[in-house]
Amino acid sequence: MPTAAHGCRLRKGRVSEHDRIYLLTAVVYQRQPIFRDWRLGRLLVDQLRSAEEVSIATSLAWVVMPDHVHWLAQLHSGSLAELMSRIKSRSSRAVNLARYQHGRLWQRGYHDRALRKEEDLKDAARYIISNPLRAGLVRRVGDYPLWDAIWV
Repeated sequence: MPTAAHGCRLRKGRVSEHDRIYLLTAVVYQRQPIFRDWRLGRLLVDQLRSAEEVSIATSLAWVVMPDHVHWLAQLHSGSLAELMSRIKSRSSRAVNLARYQHGRLWQRGYHDRALRKEEDLKDAARYIISNPLRAGLVRRVGDYPLWDAIWV
């Protein structure tokens, strides 16, 4: 996982293209398993859906793991930095309020990868939603409460 020095390096050369599909990953501060509590994970999901409701991005697939999130999304307006800032700040506020705490929820920065048109989006979505299986959290994807994909 990137250190603070690497987190800054991730921002160099980043380009946001509208209608482009991105695989986005954000990590909880100090990799604390905050979202092991699925109710707190739902607060993050609410923010992913909120971005869709205001036409900033369309969610194609996502999974909220105990200490990070993977999100396959198509960007419609603004920049990736604005989108991720919105998701992280609003989910931080909601999670802190629910936990009667304050402070940092997310590590700085995020990872993004633009998918090329020839890449199979369904394969990318399968990879994302199978994270709980690979992590040994569940035996079947359907047993994990914090994922979704438009193809299911």
